[in-house]
Amino acid sequence: MNINHLRDFIVLTKHNNYIEAAEELYISQSALSKH
Repeated sequence: MNINHLRDFIVLTKHNNYIEAAEELYISQSALSKH
C-alpha cells in the first residue's frame, strides 16, 4: 500500500460514498474503486 492508496481509503471512509470521495479527490469513481 502506498500513501495515495491510504489517502484514498481515508477519504472514502470519511464519506462512506464512492461518488463523494471521488469528487473530493478529483478522480473518477471508477479510478477510485480500482484502488
